Amino acid sequence: MKFLASYIMKGRMQAMAVASSLALLSLLVPPVSIVSSATVALVTLRRGWYEGLLVLLSACVAAAILGVIVLGNYQFAFGYALILWLPVWLLSIVLREGRHLSLAIEISSVLGALAILGFYLFTQNPAVYWQSILNIMIEPMMQASDAPIEQVKQTIAMLAKYMTGILATGSVTGLLLGLLLARWWQANLYNPGGFGVEYLSLRMPSRFTITTVCVFIVAVVAGGVISEIAWNIGIILFMLYAFIGTAIAHAVISATKAKRFLLPIFYMLIFVVPHLVVPVAIIGLSDTWLNLRKNIKPPSSI
Repeated sequence: MKFLASYIMKGRMQAMAVASSLALLSLLVPPVSIVSSATVALVTLRRGWYEGLLVLLSACVAAAILGVIVLGNYQFAFGYALILWLPVWLLSIVLREGRHLSLAIEISSVLGALAILGFYLFTQNPAVYWQSILNIMIEPMMQASDAPIEQVKQTIAMLAKYMTGILATGSVTGLLLGLLLARWWQANLYNPGGFGVEYLSLRMPSRFTITTVCVFIVAVVAGGVISEIAWNIGIILFMLYAFIGTAIAHAVISATKAKRFLLPIFYMLIFVVPHLVVPVAIIGLSDTWLNLRKNIKPPSSI
């Protein structure tokens, strides 16, 4: 990965080639999109907004050409630029100028919330829209299984109310992972060990936590579309605090003698047992007031 980062920083053409080719590859392997967005973010973090914008535009043109050659269309390149490259470029500028990961996370939550509000503004009934799509997707599976139809329909109706937030959360998560990867690359190339200190000391300001609590209160107290919007935005905020909780858990475990064994087990459990994300996010939320790492020195590397 360090070799790839070094190659990206050799010049604009190299960065453009990596971003565009990985964008096309991500259509087959979606997680590759994180590396593609990290390419734009790395150039922006190191060389500034203008150079990052040039790479973004060049990669968009290159991806469009590749799309025409391989797929027969160029539209995916513009969608890619709008959904991934442009937002991660903006977040990289915020991180470069503000020098705090917490500020970049705040801005990412704002982008996600605006996307949700925009979707609700321009879609007459989002829940019905997603329900129709989910019904089409699950129909072949229903025909091939003996699952109770009524129960499945009830599950789809419930899930449809939160699909906007789920998809927005997935997009914001991809953006943050790309930004964090770029920051890790930057630290490895120019400031070894810097990323570990920065990420493991990550902590959200009280204003953000208070806003998060207010969103969940509105979701519970309000009704109708207001409650639905609040729950969808709450999904994004919940995920962001899972990032914070993971950093806290990593810092705490790193202070123990058994960290070599406990850290891999911890991250493995997060992927294997998704429900573990709930207490991790709660830990991240409570850290604003409890400051759980006040007596722990972050490790110099990660």
